[in-house]
Amino acid sequence: MCMTCGHVGCCDSSPNRHATKHFKATGHPIIESLEPGEDWMWCYVDEVLLPAAAA
Repeated sequence: MCMTCGHVGCCDSSPNRHATKHFKATGHPIIESLEPGEDWMWCYVDEVLLPAAAA
């Protein structure tokens, strides 16, 4: 899920890479995984894994 606008798109482990396409189209830099059991965010600008935001 995009942390800027809430757009939900599959990450790069899926064939269509919707989250990356969203970043390239909008410049929104950070996504958070919504997969059960996953607790991470990714910054496309810095290409780093981040801890998930606190609920």
